[in-house]
Amino acid sequence: MEKEVSVVIPICMPNSMLVELVRRLLRQTVLPKELILINTKKYLDGSDLILDEIRELVEGMLPLEVRDIDPLEFDHGATRAMGMLLARSGFVLLMTQDALPKNRYLIANLLKHFENDEIALAYAKQSPVKGCNLVEQYTRGFNYPDEDMIKSKEDLDVLGIKTYFCSDVCAMYSKALYDKVGGFPTKTIFNEDGIFAARAIDMGFKIAYASDAVVIHSHNYTILQQFSRNFDLGVSHKEFADVFGKVKSEDEGIKLVTKTVRYLLDSGHWYLIPSLILHSGAKFLGYRLGKQYRLLPDELVVRLSMNKNYWKRGN
Repeated sequence: MEKEVSVVIPICMPNSMLVELVRRLLRQTVLPKELILINTKKYLDGSDLILDEIRELVEGMLPLEVRDIDPLEFDHGATRAMGMLLARSGFVLLMTQDALPKNRYLIANLLKHFENDEIALAYAKQSPVKGCNLVEQYTRGFNYPDEDMIKSKEDLDVLGIKTYFCSDVCAMYSKALYDKVGGFPTKTIFNEDGIFAARAIDMGFKIAYASDAVVIHSHNYTILQQFSRNFDLGVSHKEFADVFGKVKSEDEGIKLVTKTVRYLLDSGHWYLIPSLILHSGAKFLGYRLGKQYRLLPDELVVRLSMNKNYWKRGN
């Protein structure tokens, strides 16, 4: 029986990149059965014009459902859980609006991993955007290597927290196993994919990394953005200590910094090392403060966080 795939994309102030993403989805060798867009609607954000363009694009090819939510309703876990609930296919591809399939085989190359019925999710390789800075390029290669990987509970002693690593920038879920695991947490500042992966692995399921399923996606974060992003990561690890308290997380960051320094020295880009140290320090400080967020004044927590609406909801 042919496996059917729904695509779910949370969006906010979308632009022409979302139109290109949908255009590339329509060229896939395995065509999605439906497209679900959950739009964090802001006043006069221009999303209506983009959505009208997408409606014209998909007309006669696949069903499109758009759900508008208020900015204060958005939650990394709950919003994606809404999309999973709306999806009617046996497999659901979650993406972000700034990730573009590199070729026509993205869906097919993710889907093939589900021949193994122990796989709860399969996530894609992220290739850096043209013009991305050198350190970010190396980081993408570190996190998304050229070899496939199947991760399970047996890998925890060797991989540590990397066992749980995956990304909803582009990840496909088995709907049946998603429900068995209990789905996404409905209140999380960040890291809903890692939380789900950890719970799935703890229940004896596996997650797959599909190196030949490739999306173009990267960021050139500033030092302050690195700080805030990792502050939220620390908050997530604190709030879900039952999940992440079992494994060390700092070791992986130290390994990345060490390998990046070696790469910069070997490639003759030693002059980038001071910037790397500053960015790495911001990540570490943000993460450590995030883990201690309950000791900080509420006003300061909001200022340090990247996801400020999370706190405005009374979390």
